[in-house]
Amino acid sequence: MYKRILAPLDGSKRAEAILPHVEELALRFQAKLIFVQVVEPPPLILDHNTPSLEKFQQQVEEMAEQAELYLNAISGEFREKGVQTKVRVCQGPVIDWIINTAESENADLIAIASHGRTGLSRVFYGSVTVGILHRESLPLLVVRSV
Repeated sequence: MYKRILAPLDGSKRAEAILPHVEELALRFQAKLIFVQVVEPPPLILDHNTPSLEKFQQQVEEMAEQAELYLNAISGEFREKGVQTKVRVCQGPVIDWIINTAESENADLIAIASHGRTGLSRVFYGSVTVGILHRESLPLLVVRSV
């Protein structure tokens, strides 16, 4: 049924709540897991307190390197269990890059953990899960993390 499952992670324990679910699906369907983390650079405000553009770019590159190390560690755990994996680190708007990665990797399913915000907190903070749900036609497995 599923051949390629995209699992966006952000390094948090809440996001990792999806891992047991994708493991079960990957083993059951012999599916490839694609772990993605999107590095969203902080806003660059230019004023006399701003570090140089070179320093800013270095910070973004360090964030991407840390994301790759994190995903490679997760990926290694799954490979030891016989699951085929791939790691992708992207930079930019989170929802856009999750959707772009799902499309470019021909994912059959996006599996994501959601923190379950509702009401005003969702309005103010936005929701990656809701953003994907409204823009992507792929099946979406959402697991509420606590």
